[in-house]
Amino acid sequence: MKNLIILGSTGSIGTQVLEIVDAYPEKLSVTALAAGSNVNMLEEQIRKYHPAYAVLYDEKAAEDLKVRVKDLPVKVLGGMDGLLQAAALKEGDVVLTAVVGMIGIRPTIEAIKAGKDIALANKETLVTAGHLIMPMIKEYGVSLLPVDSEHSAIFQSLNGEPKKRMKKILLTASGGPFRGMKRQELADKTAKEALQHPNWSMGKKITIDSATMVNKGLEVMEAGWLFDAKPEQIQVVVHPQSIIHSMVEYEDGAVMAQLGLPDMKLPIQYALFYPDRLPMNMPGIDFFRLGQITFEEPDLETFKGLQLAYEAFRAGGSMPTVFNAANEKAVSLFLQEKLTFLEIAELIGEAMEKHKLIPSPTLSQILETEAWCYELIESRC
Repeated sequence: MKNLIILGSTGSIGTQVLEIVDAYPEKLSVTALAAGSNVNMLEEQIRKYHPAYAVLYDEKAAEDLKVRVKDLPVKVLGGMDGLLQAAALKEGDVVLTAVVGMIGIRPTIEAIKAGKDIALANKETLVTAGHLIMPMIKEYGVSLLPVDSEHSAIFQSLNGEPKKRMKKILLTASGGPFRGMKRQELADKTAKEALQHPNWSMGKKITIDSATMVNKGLEVMEAGWLFDAKPEQIQVVVHPQSIIHSMVEYEDGAVMAQLGLPDMKLPIQYALFYPDRLPMNMPGIDFFRLGQITFEEPDLETFKGLQLAYEAFRAGGSMPTVFNAANEKAVSLFLQEKLTFLEIAELIGEAMEKHKLIPSPTLSQILETEAWCYELIESRC
């Protein structure tokens, strides 16, 4: 039995994790659930899964939750302190981090220090603090298993092969809802249009990131930390069908790929049960109906966010934090209809130009850089 601590239980990834708990109640139990501010959904989850602890990042919402579940033997915590306490619970075995944004960094660090294995669905943690996280993974002897479909695919494609034989990572991208369009066509695109992803069902922020291809840029940086790869070793390949989730090319020219239908429960379940594989109640690929799979080169001129991600990756230090924080704030403003679609990448580029690089930032410097970036973007709007 694995005892799960789920950070981000009310989001897209978190709810799918709980579907896997439903499928394997004899193998998985829930020790703690944590969310942002969704009191109603978290209360429902508490009553169904009976965690010992529940956390809401919004402290007022946490107080409301305490009243609602006072009939249950659950301890309700609030704020960042609550997330940190939940992440380190001695009763937990695996911490699945699926919170959105840089909020996930400190709880992940706390979980590692407490000796917990990490199932990582929060890419910002490695993008901004990979130089802190990866040495800690080794120091504390814990496992770090990727939950993102692309990174899970790379992990699976490397399985049984020495990493030193890896020549190149081929990171696939669907291209999002605006694939094939040029800049002039994107000028008046609305949030509603950007949220219409052709293949995947995801939260709002990551869906907008897919439309701008910023998400793929974040994944490039995350892959660099996970698999000790340089920017020039990671090639983005647009694959509209989202059947090949990523590939690895080896020194001898062989390419290993992981294929599957676009369903996040597959990589989530693989991370939770690794190295085992358990049955899933979902259809396999019908190759005859699929007919063909195609590949395209990404348009870096139109989708400038991806190009900026490579620049941030090469610069290193605090620059990936600037890239990520500027994007977070810009996407939030776009969803509020305060920015145009193309202004997202423009503001990321402006923030990167104005930032004074910190070569090896501490955690406090990472958080200070995030705050500086937020303030800069807000002052521009």
